[in-house]
Amino acid sequence: MKILSWNVNGIRAVIRKDFLPFLKKEKPDIILLQEIKIGAQDVLREQFDFPDYKEFWNSAERPGYSGTAILVKDSLAKKVIGNNNGIGQKIFDNEGRVQTLEFKNYFLVNTYFPHSNHELTRLNFKIDFNKAVARYLNKLTKKKPVIIGGDFNVAHQEIDLARPKDNIGNPGFTNKEREWMSKFLASGFIDTYRHINKDKIQYSWWSYKFNARARNIGWRIDCFCASQSIAKNIKRAFILDKIFGSDHCPVGIEIDR
Repeated sequence: MKILSWNVNGIRAVIRKDFLPFLKKEKPDIILLQEIKIGAQDVLREQFDFPDYKEFWNSAERPGYSGTAILVKDSLAKKVIGNNNGIGQKIFDNEGRVQTLEFKNYFLVNTYFPHSNHELTRLNFKIDFNKAVARYLNKLTKKKPVIIGGDFNVAHQEIDLARPKDNIGNPGFTNKEREWMSKFLASGFIDTYRHINKDKIQYSWWSYKFNARARNIGWRIDCFCASQSIAKNIKRAFILDKIFGSDHCPVGIEIDR
């Protein structure tokens, strides 16, 4: 089974940039989307058509901001036994950042972690959100294994960004954010990309400035993490860094059903 995750930086924009041909070519069983930037009423009004996929939406209350969505192949959608938006805390849930699908053998969580902002004005909010999500995930793991994918908005290690020395203390590479990621992984999760690929260098996000993508001056901030108990089921973890349409590219895993 192939699961992808992609911060699309606007669902309407990425559809105009060949998202449907991408779906047809890659044929993911599930794709997690972040930063859809569309309100719930607009979703209903515009009636998006993704052939062969069932849609699950979680829009932010603020128009044109944040939000997540999950597309599941129709054949697999029949096996979804639970669907939940949020983590039960309105201060976080009104931004549409977390979705959970329950299957027989695992939970799949789609998460768009906050950006701490360029002057770190949202760093405390982000850390509070991260901790709340970690508590939520740990509750889920008491029932069955968890796979969480999305935009984590943190480069965990120096290998995960092109210029670590220049970015110490910058959003996404502060000590607080990196320490949280270390503690989260230590609580019983694996970073699937590092688990499979060890020291391979690839990135999933590039600034629109300074021709950064063409020069591959990027960050690996999009990933899948999984409960250690199902690490053996992860057969492949990859980054589709040749796919355009956003300032992020898709990342994915292949896992035994």
